[in-house]
Amino acid sequence: MSFLTDLYLSGTTFFTLGLGDVTPLSGVGRFLVVTEVAFGFIFLALVISYVPVIYQAFSRRELRISLLDARAGSPATAVELLRRNCAGKDTGELRLLLHDWEVWCADILESHLSYPILAFYRSQHEPQSWVEALTVILDTCALVLTSMEDAPLAAARFTFAAARHAVVDLAQVLNTSPTTGVNRLSSAEFAQVRGRLAAAGIRVQESTASEQKLEELRATYELFVSALAERIQVSLPPWIPPADVLDDWQTSAWDDQFPSIHQTLNKVMHPQ
Repeated sequence: MSFLTDLYLSGTTFFTLGLGDVTPLSGVGRFLVVTEVAFGFIFLALVISYVPVIYQAFSRRELRISLLDARAGSPATAVELLRRNCAGKDTGELRLLLHDWEVWCADILESHLSYPILAFYRSQHEPQSWVEALTVILDTCALVLTSMEDAPLAAARFTFAAARHAVVDLAQVLNTSPTTGVNRLSSAEFAQVRGRLAAAGIRVQESTASEQKLEELRATYELFVSALAERIQVSLPPWIPPADVLDDWQTSAWDDQFPSIHQTLNKVMHPQ
């Protein structure tokens, strides 16, 4: 038989068509056909069972990431998350929020360890990613644990533990060595962070020890998230929220045609 005929026989066998117009004559050929049929059934079973599981895990991950747009800004930052979620007025709401993200971190750990390919599935919006979300949660917990007064410390500890566990294990699974010499927050920027939190009505600790504690806590996870971000080619969130940047949900492809939309949204979301 010619090569094209062999290829035709292999294709009809692998995809279990069973046309029968071309059949092998030798014993070795018949053995290979039976083996290829078995691999064909295995392939179909994987497609039927594996793909839906991957999509469900991806959908669960992206659902929580999408919520960060309104709750933490675009790009998301820990300062905006604390400011927008009334951290200085209602610690109960912040406690529930951190608990929800603790569960999300555990789900990320379980699903991405089972299916590492999920780590390379990108979010629908360009500034968003699972690494960015994990980093924002770690930054938030670090601020709560080191710089805030009257904060839900227990919830922050549990969420921080789950998030750091996720980034460390995923860095190992993806064979990503920690990046050394990472410093995402300078002393001047920390002063701005503390000032923005205080302006939002959040009671912050004024001692210099809080900055040192925050630096020590950041050193336990920043080298891992930096390596993961470089591995999957995404950017890490800043500590200082960008000025005059609209959230993704506030923008559209027709912004120039309907400028009044932004004015209406600002009035509704930021009433005087």
